[in-house]
Amino acid sequence: MSWAAIVTVSVTLFVMAQEMSADDEKPLDPEAARIVAKVRRLMMTASLTTFIAVAVVMGVIGYRVFRNEGRVQHLPTISPVLPAGAKVLSSAIGEGRLVLTVEVNGAIELLSFDLDTLKPVGRTRLAPQ
Repeated sequence: MSWAAIVTVSVTLFVMAQEMSADDEKPLDPEAARIVAKVRRLMMTASLTTFIAVAVVMGVIGYRVFRNEGRVQHLPTISPVLPAGAKVLSSAIGEGRLVLTVEVNGAIELLSFDLDTLKPVGRTRLAPQ
C-alpha cells in the first residue's frame, strides 16, 4: 500500500466522519456545555504541563551534552612512587586517602597517599612479633 493510498483513505474517513457528525449534532444544554468547557480546560492544562516537562528534560539533556563546547579536560598523569621490588597486595580508598598494602623484601608495609595529588602522607611497616 502506498503513502498516497493511505492519505486518501484517511482523508475520506475524516470527511465521512464530519458529514455524519454534522447531521446528528444538536445543541448542548448549558450544563453539558460547562462540562465540555471544563474538560477542554483540563486537557489544555495537562497538554501544556506535558509540553513544558518535555521541554525542560530536553533542555537539561542539551545542556549536559553541549556544556563542554568541545573542550577536552586533560587529567594530569601522576603515579605514586613505590619502593623498588614492591609487590602491591591490596588497595583501599577512603576520606581522601589511597592506602596500598605492599610487600617489600618479604616485609609488609602500608603506604598512604593523598588522593588528589598522590603525594605520600604516611608509611607503616608491619613486623611479625
